[in-house]
Amino acid sequence: MSQTEKPSNDNQKDEQFYKRVDTLIGLANGYLKTETHPVFMNNSFMFAAARFNAWVAAAGYENSEEMAKEKDDILNFFVNQFKLMLNENLDDYIKNYDSYMGKSTDTPEDK
Repeated sequence: MSQTEKPSNDNQKDEQFYKRVDTLIGLANGYLKTETHPVFMNNSFMFAAARFNAWVAAAGYENSEEMAKEKDDILNFFVNQFKLMLNENLDDYIKNYDSYMGKSTDTPEDK
């Protein structure tokens, strides 16, 4: 990705980061309550993220040839970022499984 448009590797979170996350998750949860199975919603959510990531990447280039030359770097960047984020959330769910999955009355703060 071009230097001027390349997202940061350090997962910088601005003050609205978690608000946007919660809004997007709320939207997905709304579909779960009314229309679809979690697997189908997950597939849609991931495809939407991939489509948006492709747009973010493309915005950093002057033309498709430049973008094509760095396609592997773009893929590696987004896959690595997703892996870091998924790992962080999996660790959180492992630590707080009973509370998050409704198997305990404890809150994560109680542990």
